[in-house]
Amino acid sequence: MHKTINWGIIGLGNIANKFASDLLTIEGANLYAVASRRQDKADAFALKFNATKAYDSYNALVEDKNVDAIYIATPHALHKENTLLCLEHGKAVLCEKPFAMNSDEVAEMIAKAKAKNVLLMEALWTYFLPHYQYVLKALENKVFGDLVKLEADFGFHRGFDESTRLFNKSLGGGSLLDIGIYPIFAALSTLGKPNTINAEATYFENGTDSSCTMLFDYGNAKAILKSTLLEDTPTEAIFYCETGTIKINSQFHAPSTVTLIPKGGKEETINFNYNTIGYNYETIHFNALLKQGKTESEVMSFAFSEQLIKTLDSVRSKINLEY
Repeated sequence: MHKTINWGIIGLGNIANKFASDLLTIEGANLYAVASRRQDKADAFALKFNATKAYDSYNALVEDKNVDAIYIATPHALHKENTLLCLEHGKAVLCEKPFAMNSDEVAEMIAKAKAKNVLLMEALWTYFLPHYQYVLKALENKVFGDLVKLEADFGFHRGFDESTRLFNKSLGGGSLLDIGIYPIFAALSTLGKPNTINAEATYFENGTDSSCTMLFDYGNAKAILKSTLLEDTPTEAIFYCETGTIKINSQFHAPSTVTLIPKGGKEETINFNYNTIGYNYETIHFNALLKQGKTESEVMSFAFSEQLIKTLDSVRSKINLEY
């Protein structure tokens, strides 16, 4: 692998803009090509972020021999199709979360990556953010003893608009896949697979889930999780341990601060002094894997992505949500 990794981006919406912005801050990474269904949109995006090539089809981008890696930022329902296209052409893939719509699709994507011996990783950026890694290490080291309860939420209010992706059921819209994945991720990455799952949901008139509350039972611990498109919530992750509490403050899934609250002691808030949007951390990790010739991340592993999507499937089963 040459020194500079040439990136391509498929799907040029809001998240792609954030990803591209942070890509510009990474040494040894270059935004080489972008693709949209519309040439004018691709041209505007390429101009904004100084990409070399702008394509009006995904096929054209994956057939470009100069592209080393592709970031997929299309709607959820297209992730499998787009990933398989990239892998078929031998392109390393960083696919935005959720990896796909269900565990069968994820299994197919992983099988294709293994068959082609090409790097594939789910882009769940939170896992790579320094504040989240700090919390994982603190829990692993039991700074406040064992974790006994987790409370994590993610909610914001949006006026219902069926014409937008967020409320389009056929594209995987709704609270669970779009934002509920983050509280679930917080539980799985700290407590692992639950013994039992209970969940309840509310729905918009078109059948898209508007909110979901979940209880993961671990026997010696529990996780109380929530996602909603009906109201603004604190969007915090609070880890209650035996002798103290670790709290990731607002927007826990994004660059944030961490407050340590020992029982009977003085609170301490740690600022991680972020100076990017935060997408650079997962990309730096991915670039390193690519340069080392690896085909799977040891952080966002296939096993973890499979566990995550299977847990989402289980919650959907509990709330009778079908796509």
